[in-house]
Amino acid sequence: MTRTIGLLLFPGTEELDAVGPWEVLAFWTQFFPDDGYTAFTFSRDGGPVKCAKGLTIEAEYSFDTAPRRDVLIIPGGMGTRPMLTDEPMLSWVRAQRDTTPLITSVCTGSLVLAAAGLLSGRPATTHWKSLSRLTELDPSIELRPEDRFVDDGDIVTAAGVSAGIDMALHLVRRLSSDDRAREVRRLIQYDPAPPV
Repeated sequence: MTRTIGLLLFPGTEELDAVGPWEVLAFWTQFFPDDGYTAFTFSRDGGPVKCAKGLTIEAEYSFDTAPRRDVLIIPGGMGTRPMLTDEPMLSWVRAQRDTTPLITSVCTGSLVLAAAGLLSGRPATTHWKSLSRLTELDPSIELRPEDRFVDDGDIVTAAGVSAGIDMALHLVRRLSSDDRAREVRRLIQYDPAPPV
């Protein structure tokens, strides 16, 4: 049975928060289908979603039509801020706990998990500028500000923006193998060496 990875899109999604992990996971699932995973995008209503910097991405599915998920990825971006007080959205996020074995976030996507109560008493991280906001939402969270990502079993949180790529490679390693993650990293030529 093919297992599924669903990437949530919403207005104001930070582009690299979504597209970085998508590149890693879509490359993996498309080029190594025998590993048994497939990836898709979805949003509340389906269709086009305008991201934080103006890029528009077409969500393949809506909440109502999306396949069940084995892995859920919630990216960050300014679009997470309205979600923190959107009770129908937070209820939907809470409901994922019962149906989705692995929930992950990138950047301020972790704020949504915190607002939904899914990070209580757990280690987590987020973008460095939002660490204080994370603990405002839930003081019981054990902050890991130095970590690129934090794997706490059924929930994985990543730090800001580009850290989502590292987290996605970690998912490939976790869901497949070290060798497969190294292979994907090399094929997408992800060799960070900042010029500044």
